[in-house]
Amino acid sequence: MAADPFAPPMELCRPVPRNDHAQAHVPEDRRGAGGAGGTDGETAGGAATTAAGTATADGEDGGSDTAIVAGTAPGFRPFEMKEGGELVGFDVDLLEAVIEQAEGYTLSGWQEFEFSSLIPALTSEKIDTIAAAMTINDERDETIDFTDPYYSANQSVLVREGGEFSPSSLADLSGQVVGAQTGTTGEGVVQDQLINRSELAESNYNSYGNYVLAVEDLVNGNIDAIVIDEPVAATFASDRQVDVAFTYETGEEYGFGIRDGASDLQSALDSGLEAVREAGTYEDLTKKWFEQDG
Repeated sequence: MAADPFAPPMELCRPVPRNDHAQAHVPEDRRGAGGAGGTDGETAGGAATTAAGTATADGEDGGSDTAIVAGTAPGFRPFEMKEGGELVGFDVDLLEAVIEQAEGYTLSGWQEFEFSSLIPALTSEKIDTIAAAMTINDERDETIDFTDPYYSANQSVLVREGGEFSPSSLADLSGQVVGAQTGTTGEGVVQDQLINRSELAESNYNSYGNYVLAVEDLVNGNIDAIVIDEPVAATFASDRQVDVAFTYETGEEYGFGIRDGASDLQSALDSGLEAVREAGTYEDLTKKWFEQDG
């Protein structure tokens, strides 16, 4: 594994291929027509835009497709991370496949942010959709809308491999130093189930911009446990010196975030997601990203 997956995410825009590869569900070359880099407001076809979601590209039927920009937060494996300088992951592959099937839309590129900056980027029209393992909940739904759910995940607790601390419930985290990523369901669990119930002192909670940094602190002995999404925890446990101590059931579901009132885009993405499921692409991507380590 290259060093890039463990680097803190930066803001950038990554052009992606236009819809000229309908035979392939997941494009292998993620550099796209514009190469590995790109700038905000640049589409894969070279057309300039003044704001996200305003550019159009010629469709196969001679009409125009609306070019949209997607936002994500690398460092959340296997959903979104950097490998060899390229943005990859389950969310990346899935959204690209969904937009290929979304009538009237094409993907012009990706922008990367800290997770907590994604919703502000969406509402300020820097991006048009969020693909970042974002849990659908009432608080977020007051500010933005979501597509139909595309993934269900509970929370796991990570501890150091071979360490003496081996919790079996949230109550066992009392008195320990616990970490989570800012703005995630994991942080919500720590706040609601531990800090607000006086099970954990506020000073014993460390918030991180991304989970890569949290895992580094865990491995180095700076914290004792991390609350993190179940599939991501399993991925870290497969290639870092950490273990999954137990899983806390939340029943959470992930959705692609869209601006409030963007009903046309919402319908198109929902239809694209349904098409991807029916074609077997969703199952293929699930196997690719969640079963690759055996």
